[in-house]
Amino acid sequence: METLKTLIIGSGPAGYTAAIYAARADLKPILYTGMEPGGQLTTTTEVDNFPGYPDGIDGPTMMVQLQQQAERFGTEVRIGFINKVEFATQKGEMHKAFAEDGTEIYAQTIIISTGATAKYLGLPSEQRLRGGGVSACAVCDGFFYKGQDVAIVGGGDTAAEEATYLAKICSKVTMLVRKDEMRASKAMQHRVTSTPNIDLRYNTEIDEVLGEQVVEGLRMKNNQTGALEEIPITGLFIAIGHKPNTEIFKGQLDMDEAGYLITKGKTTETNLSGVFASGDVQDKDYRQAVTAAGTGCMAALDAERYLQGI
Repeated sequence: METLKTLIIGSGPAGYTAAIYAARADLKPILYTGMEPGGQLTTTTEVDNFPGYPDGIDGPTMMVQLQQQAERFGTEVRIGFINKVEFATQKGEMHKAFAEDGTEIYAQTIIISTGATAKYLGLPSEQRLRGGGVSACAVCDGFFYKGQDVAIVGGGDTAAEEATYLAKICSKVTMLVRKDEMRASKAMQHRVTSTPNIDLRYNTEIDEVLGEQVVEGLRMKNNQTGALEEIPITGLFIAIGHKPNTEIFKGQLDMDEAGYLITKGKTTETNLSGVFASGDVQDKDYRQAVTAAGTGCMAALDAERYLQGI
């Protein structure tokens, strides 16, 4: 059993920034990385919009640097995850967390930065072929489809970014957008429409992923006319959004209908004293690295002020 001032659950820009500030405040934080150390940015090739990197930086390198910065100030980073929590209900009481290796941790404050994970369409053929050509991470798996024809589903910034990435290495990218317009920013839309080997299909959905052991094709459906069309592809990438990683907190912390943690006003405070949430786990609107880092800073400051008041 361990007793500490601050436990940080989850890494990424939010978790590591919280760790930097908490460590500098002498809270001696321990951070559990979760099942995806570094968070979603470890699957991003280029980060061009984070302040301080005039030439851009690749996501994995950025996460390594954030971890090193957190460790420089005394954060203990543990590769592993918390699989159960028992939050105290009274101010000043200790919260209890259980790591997957059996370690029990008592913490005065807990900062949750568990992020979100990709959603899938839920088609039986899609699920059957996951790992056989169906992926939710173009940056992770796109290399395996170099010079081949692939498809991507989604209309937001993530889908647009991944489509343009795939277009650099694949012969053709068919992009399926369910509505008659994209949700992506104008800059990302322009990037897609100006890329010659992206075939952009509006009002189009997947009817069936074709193939037994691996993806061999795609049957598409125009949701206005009902027309079906089959195309040969070897890879299908899903980019339709994310689900917050809040399963282990259900029944204890307030969440919205989608499972995102609810924080009070402009703070990172949850409904329980000494428990704070930062990053994509409580932000479904912005979902940017810089905003995640900002709320990580806020969570550490909120935790420090809470500890000063008990």
